[in-house]
Amino acid sequence: MDIDAVITWVDGQDPAFIAQKAKYVENKDILDREDVAGWQRYENNGEIFFCVASLNIFAPWIRKIWIVTAGQDPKLDPFLDKYFPEGHIPYEIVDHSVIFKGYEEFLPTFSSTAIETMTWRIPGLSEAYIDLNDDFMLAAPAVPEDFFPGDGSVVCYGTRQNIWFTRMTRKLKKAGVVTYKGKMINSADMVGKKCWYIRIQHTPRALLKSFFENYYKLHPEAIIRNIRTRFRSADNFNVHELFYLSMMKVGRCKLLSFRGRLLYLKPGARRKRLYLDHKLWELAGHNYKFACMNSLDPDSAKYVYGRLPEVFLRSGKMQNAQE
Repeated sequence: MDIDAVITWVDGQDPAFIAQKAKYVENKDILDREDVAGWQRYENNGEIFFCVASLNIFAPWIRKIWIVTAGQDPKLDPFLDKYFPEGHIPYEIVDHSVIFKGYEEFLPTFSSTAIETMTWRIPGLSEAYIDLNDDFMLAAPAVPEDFFPGDGSVVCYGTRQNIWFTRMTRKLKKAGVVTYKGKMINSADMVGKKCWYIRIQHTPRALLKSFFENYYKLHPEAIIRNIRTRFRSADNFNVHELFYLSMMKVGRCKLLSFRGRLLYLKPGARRKRLYLDHKLWELAGHNYKFACMNSLDPDSAKYVYGRLPEVFLRSGKMQNAQE
């Protein structure tokens, strides 16, 4: 079975991108809102290099990597030539204009939700594919069965959570606030789940192209719901949640716990270096399958990514993958 990988990426420090984003902002206040259009959502600290490298090291069976962006180029060739001189997984850059064909009036978009709604439309994408944010990476050798068991089902790494308990959290009680959990609850509403939803974790996501093609044929309004605003909205739904809940209804989704499999790294404001050292020690000493380096500031990113090769080599994970 062919399996591709799709990575969404943006360089938020690009002056052209900054100018374009400012042009389409109707309310300047949202530029300071992390939940909608804050700089953290578009920060580029070289995460994509380690995301792509991890796929090459730990999942060389991937057929092709697709990098979805808008008129930008991460310039991967020098990096790949240096660290993978004997060859690497082929990759292709896909512009937003390609996946939004027929919906061009909604471009440009600055919403990750809108982009994720359309990635299944990549021409030539395999039926089974793995979707990643650019700050996701594999942390140990993986096999296709970690995502697609081979019996027509898919694997989701997450946990069931109570919808009503989640709705009572402080953030969700604020009108108009855009949250990760809120978008997942919106998806649960769409499939008739009233009591619980899947709290999807920050791991690579196994998806099937045909599901989205068939679903949006029956529900074309769902696409518009997610792409009609250029920035994230509290009305948006999480496309991965929609997929996994729908697959679970027909017995084709295997829910596995993320605990012990995912190292999630998001430094706090205090004792930052101590926190980073502890997380890197955890990554080297534990059998994590995935890692997410979420929302790192530039100094933290430089420190972490400078040490990752050492961490992988010391843990033996890199040698095992290359043997």
